[in-house]
Amino acid sequence: MNAVSNSSPLIALAAIERLVLLPLLFDSVIIPPAVAFETRRTIPARPAWLYVRSLQNQLPAAVLRPTLGDGEREAIALALEASADRVVLDDLPARRVAQELGLNVIGTLGLLLAAKRAGLVDAIRPELDNLVRTGFFLGQQLYEEVLRAAGEFASLAD
Repeated sequence: MNAVSNSSPLIALAAIERLVLLPLLFDSVIIPPAVAFETRRTIPARPAWLYVRSLQNQLPAAVLRPTLGDGEREAIALALEASADRVVLDDLPARRVAQELGLNVIGTLGLLLAAKRAGLVDAIRPELDNLVRTGFFLGQQLYEEVLRAAGEFASLAD
């Protein structure tokens, strides 16, 4: 399974030292040049498994929206060009555009859930807490939904 990633999931996973999960979840992970540029400070020594691939075609009109950043535009376009199995995006407007274009979207939280299901992490709660500590915005409702999906949510009534 191959994936194209945008910057924010790479930055978030690097911040909690979980970037290594990507090559364990995907056969290949590619990024467009804009994402390589946006992550150059966070991931100065790009791992060998993280491939940079230039777009062969112009950006499709569908991704030329002012709500999308350069990395998001290029990641979506590259996912289309490469017939990627997944495009890794966190930003809601970018996720919506990708889904409208028929792409399978997964975000940072989905990656962590996949990692737990694959036995690569023992528990989601510490990962979520680490993300929040690094400045990752995660509302209480979504936090609880992810814990439920991971089988780790215990209500106060239990």
